Amino acid sequence: MRRYWRQLAVLVLVGCLTTLALAQRRGRFREREYRAGVPEWVVEPAFRKDVFTFVRVRYSSFDSGRYGGWGGGWERWRIDAPDADLNFSFRLQQLTSLTVEPNPKDLELTDPELFDYPFIYIVEPGYLVFSEDEVKALRRYLLSGGFLMVDDFWGEEEWDNFYRELKRVFPEREPVELPLEHPIFHCVFDLKERPQIPNVDLGTRSQIPSSGLYGVTWERPDAEQVHYKGLYDDKGRLMAVICHNTDLGDGWEREGDNEIYFRVFSEKKAYPLGINIVFYAMTH
Repeated sequence: MRRYWRQLAVLVLVGCLTTLALAQRRGRFREREYRAGVPEWVVEPAFRKDVFTFVRVRYSSFDSGRYGGWGGGWERWRIDAPDADLNFSFRLQQLTSLTVEPNPKDLELTDPELFDYPFIYIVEPGYLVFSEDEVKALRRYLLSGGFLMVDDFWGEEEWDNFYRELKRVFPEREPVELPLEHPIFHCVFDLKERPQIPNVDLGTRSQIPSSGLYGVTWERPDAEQVHYKGLYDDKGRLMAVICHNTDLGDGWEREGDNEIYFRVFSEKKAYPLGINIVFYAMTH
């Protein structure tokens, strides 16, 4: 891969400032415009080619590619965008020594530009369908040193579909469960659990004893158990982390929508784990 892992030499997070820095945007109820109040910053020209850029993958799905069923709604690959991508990029820039591009990108797997970026993100893959060219491109990208994060799909039906598509890419490899002891849960933030992060509505109600959903953080009956699975290459390098029955993207996107949700899920779970994943991906 071009610029193979050059984007990051060291990622340093100043722990004593973390809570304060996150709290500075608590209760930021944002209007729905592109940057929606997310601060923008200037990358120095000397580092223009050596910044971390959050790259979201565009893909097709067998329900016409739209969230909400045939013929309506959003394209699934766009879910939580652009807010999740903008917020997460801002947090990486704000809380770490990583130089981050303020404007995230979205690319197709077959775009040659993909190989300029070592980290890619796929959301809502429960109905995803890869073309043959995409299968070949993703295999080549990951075996060349790239890293994939998969997020926000729930239940057995969505897992079964994604697993079938993944096996088209790597028929000889099996995703394995990452235990809590894995460094990805401890390399920057020391997490005490493998967190389950629900959408903002359920996550808020799960914290209110009178809501009838107190303590429930799974979005459907067959998704109670959270899974973080890894896919490794022949040398033992983690090429992909698959976040199933959880939704880090909503924790990033909806940080300003509800203070309870921000405090319980965004601040303590979605951002810490997201930063850990990027740190691990860029240094291993």
